Amino acid sequence: RRPADTEIDWKAYMQEVEGFANGTLDYTQLKGDTGPLVYPAGFVYIFLGLYHATGRGSDIRLAQYLFAGLYLLNLLLVFRIYCRTNKVPPYVFFFMCCASYRIHSIFVLRLFNDPVAMAILFLAINLFLEEHWSWGCLLFSLAVSVKMNILLFAPGLLFLLLQRFGLLGCIPKLCICALLQVVLGLPFLLVNPVGYLTRSFDLGRQFQFKWTVNWRFLPEEVFQNRVFHAALLLAHLAGLGLFALHRWHSSKENILTLLKDPAKRKPASPRLTVNNILWQASCVCALNASAWIVFILFSSNFLGVCCSRSLHYQFYVWYFHTLPYLLWCTPTTKLAHMPKVLLLGVIELCWNTYPSTVCSSLSLHICHGLILLQLWYGTAPTPLSHTPPPSRKLTAVSKKAQ
Repeated sequence: RRPADTEIDWKAYMQEVEGFANGTLDYTQLKGDTGPLVYPAGFVYIFLGLYHATGRGSDIRLAQYLFAGLYLLNLLLVFRIYCRTNKVPPYVFFFMCCASYRIHSIFVLRLFNDPVAMAILFLAINLFLEEHWSWGCLLFSLAVSVKMNILLFAPGLLFLLLQRFGLLGCIPKLCICALLQVVLGLPFLLVNPVGYLTRSFDLGRQFQFKWTVNWRFLPEEVFQNRVFHAALLLAHLAGLGLFALHRWHSSKENILTLLKDPAKRKPASPRLTVNNILWQASCVCALNASAWIVFILFSSNFLGVCCSRSLHYQFYVWYFHTLPYLLWCTPTTKLAHMPKVLLLGVIELCWNTYPSTVCSSLSLHICHGLILLQLWYGTAPTPLSHTPPPSRKLTAVSKKAQ
């Protein structure tokens, strides 16, 4: 039997896109049982397709099969990223596939839009690793148009674009992101632009205390206090600034040199390509170029999750598939594997505690804090040489010459 609340959000999604299917272009008039539509236009188009594919949302079992396929595709994209980084031991993939009841529920049972956004995001990261930055930016923007939590990856992406292209070079990539948002939202912008922007990109939305997973140990009046929200925002910005200055930017040069054309930087930085070693960003953990890109994106998102005003149960998918990388991207001794697996288990237990408790929410913050400390101290930059290591091709030629 399907639980009574299985179709609550799915039903609301179908009600919200049904208005668009019937010709309503005023975003403020698109509503469901759970309230007004609060997602950008990409969500509307994707779930409109599901609306028609499932007989106006009535065939929930078909929708669950489709989301099961999405779940498998998402795993494939994540595994491909992890294979490129070559940092996580294979046995950890078992926990990612089979040991999370909550993730299976979010994908296949509840049919939330969060997995759709994350699957598109992981496809974009695969494109970044293949040096297809324009296509990657396009898909990144598409993921944002499904749900705004993808913006937590945006500071890391901006840093990578500046590092790879400089200020002038990254402007076209940012224009791709902005242009897609305009194109997708154009039907609604032409009718009620203010209504569309305030509804779909509402950053000041209040969350209900009863659903919070991470702040249950606080009194409700503190949870709802705007000063508390401002403090979390400042903590988020401070964390991003510290990581950008001291962990993402490993060069001894001023970080403002990222604004220059890479070819004009002194000393000239090697291009951020997946086929070269990032000798200038060498760390204790010896990250290769793919691992370095993933580290910046995943840590950017994780900082945002740690400082979120509220985490609901479906938000677990925002960072679940990134946790193994965040735990194993730093040097790991044989004895350190078990504590990392234990951390994964405690985080899973916290997210499976319903309703959340003071103990579960505090435990979640402790786990997040331990991961942050590991990322900070495990990726401390080492003294750098101004001479890049010789490429494999040059080494091979020199051997032949000998």
